[in-house]
Amino acid sequence: MSLLDLQRGFRDYILSGAPEIGPRLGGDPAAGLAVYHHAYRAQLFAGLRDTFEKTWAWLGDEGFDAAARRHVEAHPPSSWTLGDYGEDFPATLNTLYPDDPEVAELAWLDWTLRRAFDGPNAEAISPEALAAVDWDTAVLTLVPTLKVGEVATNCAAIWGAIAEDQTPPAAEPLPQAAAIRVWRQTLSPQYRTIEAAEHHALSLVLAGEPFGGVCTTLSEGMDEAQASQLIGGLLASWIQDGLVCGAE
Repeated sequence: MSLLDLQRGFRDYILSGAPEIGPRLGGDPAAGLAVYHHAYRAQLFAGLRDTFEKTWAWLGDEGFDAAARRHVEAHPPSSWTLGDYGEDFPATLNTLYPDDPEVAELAWLDWTLRRAFDGPNAEAISPEALAAVDWDTAVLTLVPTLKVGEVATNCAAIWGAIAEDQTPPAAEPLPQAAAIRVWRQTLSPQYRTIEAAEHHALSLVLAGEPFGGVCTTLSEGMDEAQASQLIGGLLASWIQDGLVCGAE
């Protein structure tokens, strides 16, 4: 057996634990190889529990470990660091819990908040810079940690209650479609549930639409007072939350 064949066989056993692979390596899985298989899985389980802490609390040990086992078996890590492992865990949960959409949404929030903490730095725009902005033509640059995800349930309320060591509310659908924006302000990851108008506005800004064009699109069907209140409120909220890091 070549060294390459030995390495590939060892990899296959660590990933699958299939007993038929052991004899190919000249060993007995029960006498040693199984140690590596279990240690590998234990590290991935521990990483998922750490990253998806609130989802773990919601599902409980048994439910979370069953989902983690399914995910580990189907998705071996592909990065040099375990900190990157779990990006597609919400998709696994969506498959396992099709009738409980809050589970995958909680996992998305867990993952996105963790990535916001690790994300690149960006300074929010200063009040002095705002005074010189031509808001009709300016294209806003938003902080790179900003992520927006659509949600259909009260997952944000559940996540917040668990984070505060309170009894979480029962899962329930939202009365209308909404989204959650996640970002980091200074060193603190933040999240906020947003309505359809803000979601639409952020989508336009992220696509590079000048702010004047965003205003025109949002104000369709509104009178001037309504449009001004909506757009002014959104811009004020973005600036207060430190979302805007450039306007040119």
